[in-house]
Amino acid sequence: MRIVIAEDSVLLRAGLEQLVAMVGHEVAASVGDAPALMAAVDAHRPDLVVTDVRMPPGHNDDGLRAAIALARAHPRTGILVLSQYVLGAAAAELLESRAEGVGYLLKDRVGDVDEFLGTLERVAAGGTVVDPGVVRRLLGRRRNRSVLERLTPREREVLELMARGRTNAAAAEALVVTEAAVAKHVSGIFTKLDLPVNPNDNRRVLAVLAYLAG
Repeated sequence: MRIVIAEDSVLLRAGLEQLVAMVGHEVAASVGDAPALMAAVDAHRPDLVVTDVRMPPGHNDDGLRAAIALARAHPRTGILVLSQYVLGAAAAELLESRAEGVGYLLKDRVGDVDEFLGTLERVAAGGTVVDPGVVRRLLGRRRNRSVLERLTPREREVLELMARGRTNAAAAEALVVTEAAVAKHVSGIFTKLDLPVNPNDNRRVLAVLAYLAG
């Protein structure tokens, strides 16, 4: 697939370029600031964007703002945001911009090459991925405890795997249970979080957002 990379650290940007090229992906453009990212996506129409949250020119959340704008303007382009820190509000805002083909990953995950490359493919294919570290941190917040108490420990495990973009089959393999058992837990999560069937909603994303909200 064709990828645009946006990262203001020259060393990390070069490392990402080499990593994706190593497995046969094409780096359509590699830039160091948010305006250049916007221009590169408009010019190259890539399959996937990988961008940092904090970038020039403002050195604040310029990368995230660009990612959200691109998610809305280019619905066929996957958007993966990398962050140095757990920023739950940023992850929630990104997921709210689009129900499919988005991801929020901590930079530490890049070191796990197989997991990182798998995340690239899942997001480009329309999956939604939230870093498990973000989910774990937010699961422990006191303000979310009343919602968490509705779920069983197994349902929380399933929710974390959902946030990582895993299908029911992949979750079943990870938990060493049947796919039917995972489907039952997913149904329980939707019920306890008051997420009825709606053809206009992605309930898997909404379930994760329930924890990222606030």
